[in-house]
Amino acid sequence: MEIRVLNEADIQEVMTMKEAIQADKEALKLYSEGETEIPLRTNIDVEEFEGQNLYMPGLAGSAAGIKIASVYPNNIRKGISSVPATMIMLNEETGEVSALMDGTYLTRLRTGAVSGAATDLLACKNASVFALFGTGGQAQHQLEAILTVRPIKEVRVFDIDQERASAFAHQMIDLFAEKFEVEIKTVASSKEAISGADVITTVTTSTKPVFDSKDLKPGVHINGVGSYTPDMQELPEEIFAQASKIYLDTKDGVLNESGDLINPLKKGIIQKESITGELGQLVAEKTPGRQTDDEITIFKTTGSAVLDIVVGKAIYEKALELNKGQVIEL
Repeated sequence: MEIRVLNEADIQEVMTMKEAIQADKEALKLYSEGETEIPLRTNIDVEEFEGQNLYMPGLAGSAAGIKIASVYPNNIRKGISSVPATMIMLNEETGEVSALMDGTYLTRLRTGAVSGAATDLLACKNASVFALFGTGGQAQHQLEAILTVRPIKEVRVFDIDQERASAFAHQMIDLFAEKFEVEIKTVASSKEAISGADVITTVTTSTKPVFDSKDLKPGVHINGVGSYTPDMQELPEEIFAQASKIYLDTKDGVLNESGDLINPLKKGIIQKESITGELGQLVAEKTPGRQTDDEITIFKTTGSAVLDIVVGKAIYEKALELNKGQVIEL
């Protein structure tokens, strides 16, 4: 059995953000059209080390695989990723393992890309100001995805750790200076971040809202990325009542896992009928998108194995075509 092993550098060589965004759109369309088998992920707490292990198997079309991911916030102090992961791709005909790839980088890529997909489908076409909450391991690809799909001229970065926010902003300026014509700066408050912003992405581990909905600009598009447990909540509850369109990556995932939706639903601030649909339905043009420039739109993602599997398969196929990675035999 041959297994192709792909590290971060290999994946970067074969897969662009634009390609990942398209793969995410295809993945969510497959999911919403019932062409996948994606169980809810299994989360196992590792209390001794304040971590969680997540097991995410699935089948999307004929593509099959499982991602084993972990969330260990204390890893930051050790100088290693707080979200280590490995993606295992299977040969759809034989069930044998066909590839092992850096799941940490894959997670960052496909998660950034899904916000990019939602922004591409829902944000105002002339969006030019982007507010980014959180500067952890996911932040770079969240930023790159939005810059890829909209003509952003100003990025405002906010993090409760101002030193980390400043370091991140400088790194992103160096990284994207040649690719995008954009100003990237830190701000001192959440109000400063979102006032006049056209697109907002929250990618934190917060258990309470990170901004006040009163400060939002009409027509803003919001990506809620960080909340993936019932105890985590980044978005203010009242924003869901203000929104014209509410899209989820998967209803099963978000309604069972994210405090962003669980809490306002429990309190009766919104009803399930207030949810416009899954993003895959919008990709398939079976639900409405933005209709005016004043509408507030929200996309909430908790992640799904369907994204890993479809993006993983695209990476694997390009790696085969370009002969990238290391091949091992078992």
